[in-house]
Amino acid sequence: MTTIPAADAAADAAVRGDDRAHVFHSWSAQALIDPVPVAGGDGATFWDYAGNAYLDFSSQLVNLNLGHQHPDLVAAIQRQAARLATIQPSMANDTRGELARLISEIAPDGFSKVFFTNGGADANENAVRMARLVTGKRKVLAMYRSYHGNTSTAITLTGDPRRWANEPADASVVHFFGPYAYRSPFHSDSPEQETERALAHLEQTIILEGASTIGAIIIESVVGTNGVLIPPPGYLPGVRELCDRYGILYIADEVMVGFGRLGTWWAFENFDVVPDLITFAKGVNSGYVPLGGVVISDEIAAHFDTVAFPGGLTYSGHPLACAPGIATFEVFRRDGILERVRDLGERVVRPRLEEMATRHPSVGEVRGRGLFWAIELVRDRQTREPLVPFNAAGADAAPMTAFAAACKKAGLWPFTHVNRVHVAPPLIIPEDDLVRGLDIIDRALEVTDAAVSHPEEQS
Repeated sequence: MTTIPAADAAADAAVRGDDRAHVFHSWSAQALIDPVPVAGGDGATFWDYAGNAYLDFSSQLVNLNLGHQHPDLVAAIQRQAARLATIQPSMANDTRGELARLISEIAPDGFSKVFFTNGGADANENAVRMARLVTGKRKVLAMYRSYHGNTSTAITLTGDPRRWANEPADASVVHFFGPYAYRSPFHSDSPEQETERALAHLEQTIILEGASTIGAIIIESVVGTNGVLIPPPGYLPGVRELCDRYGILYIADEVMVGFGRLGTWWAFENFDVVPDLITFAKGVNSGYVPLGGVVISDEIAAHFDTVAFPGGLTYSGHPLACAPGIATFEVFRRDGILERVRDLGERVVRPRLEEMATRHPSVGEVRGRGLFWAIELVRDRQTREPLVPFNAAGADAAPMTAFAAACKKAGLWPFTHVNRVHVAPPLIIPEDDLVRGLDIIDRALEVTDAAVSHPEEQS
C-alpha cells in the first residue's frame, strides 16, 4: 500500500502562490482556474499537499501508461543522466539508436526508420510534412471528431472546438465525418452500414476536393479525447483502399492509443490495416521526459536518401527521453503488460461498464477496448440527447461538473469531456484499485441520473 504523506499546509500555500503568480496554463482563462497542487505519485495513485489521494483514472493526459514513479523508468533516467545527459541529434547515440530499433521492430514489416520529436503535435506536423514532400500534394484530410495537437498544422488538423480560436492556420486542411455509430452522421442502423456510408462520404470528399491535390489522410486509430470511437468493422481497411486507389498517404495518429492502451503495441493492429506513417508519443515512455516521433515506411524514407528532409528539433531523440523508452519495452515484456491490458479490459472493465449501463438511466452507451473506454451520458436514451450540449461550459456543463466533483470527493480523478466519462487508468493499475475506481464511477453516476430525473435541481 502507498503511504500518503500528512497534510502540509505551508507547502500547499507555497505551491499555489507560485503557480497563481507565475504559471500561465494551457487551454485556460487564467483567473478562472484553481490548479490542484500535486505533491507526489506512486503507481496508479497521486496525492496533493492536503493529504488527499486520487486514483488516476485519466493516466494524467492518457500518457502515464506505466504509472507514477515506475522504478525501472526512473532508474533508466538516472543512469543515463550520470553517463551522458544530452547530445545533439545530428550525432549518433547508443540510447537513441536502440530505442529507434526497438520501435521499428514492433512496427509492421517495411518500417525501418524513426524520426524523433518532442511530443505528439510535432510528430503529426512532421508526418504531414513528409507526406507533402513525398507526394508533391499539399492538402490533408482529417476528421471533425479528432485532436492532433496544438502546433499550427496540428491544430488545424484537429476537428474539435480547440481549433476555432486558432484559425486561420493551415488553409490546406479539409475535415470530413468519421464513423460514429451511436450518433451516426449518416443515419446508419448498423456498424456495417456505418462503415459503408462513412467510406462513401470520404470518397466523395476526395473526389470533390480533388485527389490530385490531397497528399494525406490522418486518422486517430481510435479517436481519443473526442469519444473513444472504435472504428466499425472494415472502416480502416476501407480508408487504406481509398488511399491506394487515389494516390494518398495514410497517417495513423497513435499518440494516445499506441504503446499498449488497447492491449497491443499499436491500435491499428486491431483493425487489419497498415498505414504509411505512424505517429507516437505519450505511452512510449509514459511522458517521464517529453518524447514523440514518426515511424516511417521504407518507401517514404527512401525519398530522403539523397534529398534533405527540411526539418529538425534541438531535442530530437534526447537521451534522457529515450532511456525510459527502452525501459518501457523491458517492462512491457517482462511483466506481460499487453496481455494484462487485454485481460483486464475484457474480464473486468467491459462487463462492469455494460452492467452499469443497464442500471443508470443517464448512460446511453459504453464502448472501448483494453484500458480505454467511454461512458456516453444522455438525458434521454430514446432520443440520445447528450447530457450536456456540445462544447458546454459553465452552467450548461453543471451535471458533468457535479459528476467529476463526486468522483474526486471519493478519491478518483476522472477524465470527463463534454458528455462523456473516459476510463483510462495506468496499464499497471492493481486489479483491486481498478475495481474500486469503477465502484466510485458507479456511485457518482447517481449524480447524472438525478440530473436526468430532476433537471431543475441542476439549473
